[in-house]
This record gives sequence, structure tokens and C-alpha cells, in this order.
Amino acid sequence: MTARPPLPARILIPVANPGTAEELIRLGAAMLDTRAGELSALGIVEVPEGMPLSEGATRARHARRLLQRVLDYAPDGTTIHPIVRIGRHAAEGIIEASAEQEADLIIFGWGGKAAPGRDGSGPTVFSPTIDEVVRDSPCDIAVVKQRGSKEIRRVLVPVRGGPHAELAMRFADAIARHHDATVVVLHLVPPGITLAVRAQAARALAAFIKQHLRGRSEAILREAPNVRNAILREAERSDLVVMGASAQPGRAGGETYLFGALPEIIAARAKPSVIVVKTRKTLERTTFEQLAGRAETLAAADRAADEGRAVPIRVERWFGEANFHHAEFADLRRLVTLKESQHLTVSLVLPTLDEEETIGPIVRRAMREMVGRVPLLDEVLVIDSASTDRTREIAAAEGARVVQHPDVLPRYGSFRGKGEALWKSIYETSGDIIVWADTDVKNWHHRMVYGTLGPLLHEPRLQYVKGYYQRPIVEGGVLKEGGGGRVTELVARPLINLFYPELSGMIQPLSGEYAGRRTLLETIPFFTGYAVEIGLLIDVAERLGIEGLGQVDLERRIHRNQELEGLSRMSFVILQAVMKRLEERRKARLFAEMGSTMKLPRSGKGRLSLEVIELADQERPPMIRIPEYLERRRALLGEAAVAHVAGSNGASPLKVPVAARRRRPR
Repeated sequence: MTARPPLPARILIPVANPGTAEELIRLGAAMLDTRAGELSALGIVEVPEGMPLSEGATRARHARRLLQRVLDYAPDGTTIHPIVRIGRHAAEGIIEASAEQEADLIIFGWGGKAAPGRDGSGPTVFSPTIDEVVRDSPCDIAVVKQRGSKEIRRVLVPVRGGPHAELAMRFADAIARHHDATVVVLHLVPPGITLAVRAQAARALAAFIKQHLRGRSEAILREAPNVRNAILREAERSDLVVMGASAQPGRAGGETYLFGALPEIIAARAKPSVIVVKTRKTLERTTFEQLAGRAETLAAADRAADEGRAVPIRVERWFGEANFHHAEFADLRRLVTLKESQHLTVSLVLPTLDEEETIGPIVRRAMREMVGRVPLLDEVLVIDSASTDRTREIAAAEGARVVQHPDVLPRYGSFRGKGEALWKSIYETSGDIIVWADTDVKNWHHRMVYGTLGPLLHEPRLQYVKGYYQRPIVEGGVLKEGGGGRVTELVARPLINLFYPELSGMIQPLSGEYAGRRTLLETIPFFTGYAVEIGLLIDVAERLGIEGLGQVDLERRIHRNQELEGLSRMSFVILQAVMKRLEERRKARLFAEMGSTMKLPRSGKGRLSLEVIELADQERPPMIRIPEYLERRRALLGEAAVAHVAGSNGASPLKVPVAARRRRPR
């Protein structure tokens, strides 16, 4: 671990009134490096312009006599050097003395009232002298709003990270150890942040304390809608407050702030004494953020909290701007015009597994409405997962091209699952836009295709669009409204709201109807089974932000409902996938004991057993990393375009130049 910076070896305390200097001397002695530290009490005699400086000699003698009183305040073992300087302006004298003494720290006392500036132009922040010295910053500065603190048992340090906060922690630690007190480190976060962001802030606070404190400490992480009031309330229970300056001075409400508005307001209103510190070495000091990595610092945690606080507003805006209805895109000839004007091609992919009851009408309607009547689709692919019924024969008879996914890219093997079929369909298709639609739907309408395709043709900013719909459920042979989507409501939606709140406006994150641009989809990994939808959604959002996503109302869908045990298996795999993405996002093993086996109790007449099954999705890499895919794209698009895409190695969605695109021969 990097050594802590030393405490100041030379501290300069300008003394305007020896009668109020006792607290400053005690605090200075506590902050001093005990191995080789020196305190200097500085008295300044100002001689007006036009008068010889020698006229200040008598007043200097008087000032030295007054400073002798300061020596009585020195704690045992601490030596104070009284110094008197004569000058035109007090600030110039302090700056010259600090250079002469090679001071590491200047401690000012502050009465708490603004004073007129030297040129009469307006009020200063503290006093004309303090303001000028702070602006020139010859060394670290501490301004003490004195309220006579003597018994110090509890030192409060509100922190947000950064070099000024680090300096405050060092001084608070020194004062607390000198008085055998406890340092209470307070970090405030906005209300309503996610558990993940709060945990990040807690880890960052613990690391920050470990880095900067040696004595007794207490960490407080608290949600607070009003930071100022929260600090003032905590200050009422403390004997001293030590704060770092805000990162940047500035103006607010017509007031000027050298140390930042919040520290100065706390100093003016808190009940105990308050020390506000500011380091001159903002750019020179190696910060803890550099030492520990940016993911676990208070600054990073604050950024995450601020982003988290902004999420509801972003989601509400996105929900209003990127929410469509399929009727907006019912004019298929208009869609064809848009497609052709953008030189795009479209592939429809229908994944199947034993769907002989529904696949015929689906393919028939897709071919009739979107290939025969209008050329909206450039290819219709049925990708089958080794059905044991007549699914493939029926689909081929209706005009679809049919492949079995175990036959695609055979040298990479084959996994069971819908996600595997979707991943391999990227290899098997050529369209610039790929539309996927489930095939276990009994009331299938071609709006399931043009509904998700339409926003991509109308809105170039969108890269990925999901459908949503009302999902009735069949129970006991009776169709009941509103009972479908059980895994979504009981598993996916709570997980999303907890860990991915930016996606909380997605109405049906697990829906099987969605469309995306190839230049995005080929750069995204695919889970091979039940987790494919949630995995794609998380990965796409990580890549694009929600601004690149859309959703469309497809009204109503009736499909084959699974039994409860099947839903339990699906939920198990979805949970695994979300945990995996969380681990990758946090760069840490959060769930080291996460298993891939599911235990299913079996009971019946005279028997009770526990079936143990292996249940975990595999993960396929982005298709852009598969050499055979690059070869196929090279043959279709040309060498230059493929080199451009392959060069990204999945780093970001890349648009293939329009001139390089070619339609696949049909």
C-alpha cells in the first residue's frame, strides 16, 4: 500500500487577536508532524501607502508583546515561534512569511462575517486578507470557524473524495489521535439509488477510510435528499467538523465561494467548530482514485449515484419517445420504399422446435403478405432445433428456406436451445436487418414482423426493437386474460429494476419478437438457451444505452403456455445469466458459489426423491469472431467492407458502407 503523506512540518498561524488564538494553536499542534514540527504565530503590522515602513516599528514592538501571550497556549512538547512582519498589506506579509518559513500549512481563524474588499468593490468571502492568501495558495490552507471546541471526542468528516477530502481526512485523523477521539466519516448518496450502486459506495467509503485513517473511525453511508441539512444534523452530535473544499470555487445566488458553497455554509451554520481545508497540490498529488482503480473510488461511486438518480428521468423520456404501435407501420408499401431508399435488406428468422400445429399458417402468411404482395422481406428462414414432428416439411412446403441448427457451423459443435438457433441464424442469413419471431403462436399475424421492423426503417438512431403484447393464458381449457408472462413478472422484471433500472421501462424484456441491425447483432454474444432474450437485452443496452432501443405494441398474442416446472427451469437459467453479467460488469466474483445444478423434488404414492439436473446456458461469442462468417460476408460484401467490420472485433456496432452492400442471390 502507498505510504500516507506526512503531516505538515511547518505550520503558520496568522494571529489578529491573541485572545482568540488558543483554539487555533491547539488545533495546529494536533495537526503538526510530531517528529520535526514547528508552529509559527505571525503578527502583521500594516503601514499605509505613502508612509515609511519604519513608522511601523513601535507598533511591531507592541505586536510582539501581544504574541508572547500565545506562547502560554502551547501544549506540552510544542514550540511556538512568534514572528512579526511589517508590510503594506497583511496578505502580502503572510505570503512572504510562508515562503520564508517554507510553511506546509497556513491556519486562519474566521469570525464568520464578510468584509469589504480592499478596493471597496464589494464584500469578500472571509476577509480581504484570507481571500487574497487563498487565491494565491502558497501552500495548503485551513480556515477555522471558531466556536471554542475544547473537549474533542467525535470528529465529523463529510467526504466525497478528491484531494481536498484526503487532506481533511489526514488532519481529522491527527486531531482525533491527539485527543483520543473517533473520526466519523460521512458519505451521503441520493435517495432511491439501486442496491448495487449503494454497495459500490459502501466499498469505496471503506477503501477511502482504510487508505487515509490510522486511528479509531466510524463509517456512515446515508441517503439524503438535502446534503446540507444532513451534514448539519450530524454535526450537532460532533465536537468538531473537518471538511475539504469543493472541487471548484465559484458563484451561486450572487455569492462568491472560494472553498465551495457547501463547506462555507456548513462552517457558517454548524454548532461546533468547523475546519475547511484546501490543498494547493490538486494536480500534483496522486489521488486514491489513481491508486485503487477508478471503479471503487468515492468519485466513481458518486458518479454512479448521480447517474442512478438520473435514470428515472431518462427512462420516462425514453418510454415516451421510443414506444410505438404496430399500426404506425401497417402501410407495407411505405416500409418497402424506406427499405429501398436506405439500400437495406431484411431477413425474417423463425426458430422452431416441434411446431407442426402452427408453423404452416405462419410461413404462409409471411410469404403471402411480405414477399408476394410487397417485397418487404428478402428472405424467410426457418431454423429448426431437430424437431421430431413434421415442422420442417410443412415450412418448406409453404416456401421457407429450412435449415437445422446442428448442421450450421458443425465444427463448433451444437447446443440445445433457442439461443443457439438464433446465433447460427446470423450466419445463415444475409439481411442488414434481422427480424426474429416465435412460432408457437396460435393467432399469428404479420404485424409480429412489420411491427418490430418498422421503427428501424423509420428511425435510423434505433438499433434494436422488441415487441410487447397482452398475453392471455389457457387454464383448464379456458382462455384467461392477463395471466401470461409469469417469468417476466416474477423473475425478470424484479431483477431488471434492481440491477438494470435503465431497462425498467421495457414492458416485455423476454418477448420472442424483436429485430436488430446486423452490424449490432454480429458483435453481441448469445446465450444458447432460455437466457438468450435477457442476455441480448442487457448486452445491447450496455453497448448502445437505452437511446438505441425501441419497443412496439403488437396488441395480443396467444401461445403455448408451459407448465410450472418448465417456468422454474427457465427462471433458474435467466437468474444465472443476470448474475454472470453482473459479475462481468463489476469485474468481481459476486456469486462464487453459484451453481449450475437444479434440484427438483419428486413425490408420489409411497415415493419421495430429489432429481438433480444440470441446467446452465452456454455462451456463444459474437459472430464477427467466427472465421467462416467473415469469409461468407467477404463473398457477399467485398474485402474492404469485411476488413472494416472484422477490425472492430466486436468492440462496437459498425455500419457497412452502403456502396459495399449487395443483395444475396435468391
